[in-house]
Amino acid sequence: MSHAAVPLTRRAFGQTLRPDAWWVQPVVVFLALGGFIVYATWAALQNAHYEFGPYLSPFYSPVLFGDSPHAVFGPKPSAWPGWLPFSPALLILPFPALFRFTCYYYRGAYYKAFWADPPSCSVGEPRSNYRGENSFPLILQNVHRYFMYIALVFIVILGYDAVKAMWFTDAATGAKEFGIGVGTLVLVINVVLLAGYTLGCHSLRHIVGGYVDRLSGAPVRRISYQCVSCLNRGHMRWAWPSLFWVAFADVYVRLCSMGIWTDFRLI
Repeated sequence: MSHAAVPLTRRAFGQTLRPDAWWVQPVVVFLALGGFIVYATWAALQNAHYEFGPYLSPFYSPVLFGDSPHAVFGPKPSAWPGWLPFSPALLILPFPALFRFTCYYYRGAYYKAFWADPPSCSVGEPRSNYRGENSFPLILQNVHRYFMYIALVFIVILGYDAVKAMWFTDAATGAKEFGIGVGTLVLVINVVLLAGYTLGCHSLRHIVGGYVDRLSGAPVRRISYQCVSCLNRGHMRWAWPSLFWVAFADVYVRLCSMGIWTDFRLI
């Protein structure tokens, strides 16, 4: 049987035979992620309006140093360089940010939206070679599993903040009293969404049972693996609401602190 050589032609950037509006999804992802990055950077540099009553913005939690009564280690260190802007958020945000930045789902999303690698399936991309994640700088994505450990710690800390948001100081007596405000619900929903996103992480799924040959012989790991797998199947559906809500939680605390919004007590 004879074989004929079929010449292959490379698509130019954006060239495709797809009749659908393939560009909508990468554009939406670009605007959503880009908008979040801009707002989070701005909010982190403000060093103000990140607490209101028992509420603490998740962008600033935990407050390691600062003028806030929430500060764990007291005021800003005297050794802090004068030319470098100080904000408690700058000591915190890089860890959850790098956890998301190296997330398997977000990689696929921002590779398309920001790098056009490729812009979408069956659409020409602007580069002629592909090196994958086996070379610098993308090989650094492998640190994802280590930032996952830190992200799990943050879930505990934010859960503690949500519990503290249920205790208000009585203006007359100064005593603590249990209550639930709108801000309490905002912070509780925030930690639930972040927990759903973090506990559905691909790396966590591998750790709890991905390398076990026979899960039936390890019942605790089997149940853990099933729970993580259940969350993992909806990883994208946890990723976006948790991203938007953590920004909204900061907006809520900030606007209440500025007196623009009123926090209503439900209980």
